[in-house]
Amino acid sequence: MFELSKQFRFDAAHTLDRVIETESSRRIHGHSYRAEVFVRGLPDPTTGMVVDLGLLQRTMEGARDALDHRFLDEINDLGPATMENLSRWIWKRLSPVIGNLHKVTVYRDSSGEACSYWGEEVVA
Repeated sequence: MFELSKQFRFDAAHTLDRVIETESSRRIHGHSYRAEVFVRGLPDPTTGMVVDLGLLQRTMEGARDALDHRFLDEINDLGPATMENLSRWIWKRLSPVIGNLHKVTVYRDSSGEACSYWGEEVVA
């Protein structure tokens, strides 16, 4: 079994309705994000690849372009612009094309935070 990952970066603004640090979060503010996409599987016997990196790059560019330098509150199918929703949103954009997608992690390196999504819905 192999696991391959590829990253992209994006900068975006948003607001959040929080219980702590409410004043600064409710104002429009921005972050620099890094997303890492993990693909897992066995290499194709013909190509020797787990996934064609060109296909992965092209698919990731579509997600990046939809997020980079955007006001995340205006993305209809995102929900509140949390790292949780960002990782799930990226998964949903990539999974129809990248069948062996394993995990999507969104990082905010400046604050040492990260959130991963494995594509499984958890019922509370």
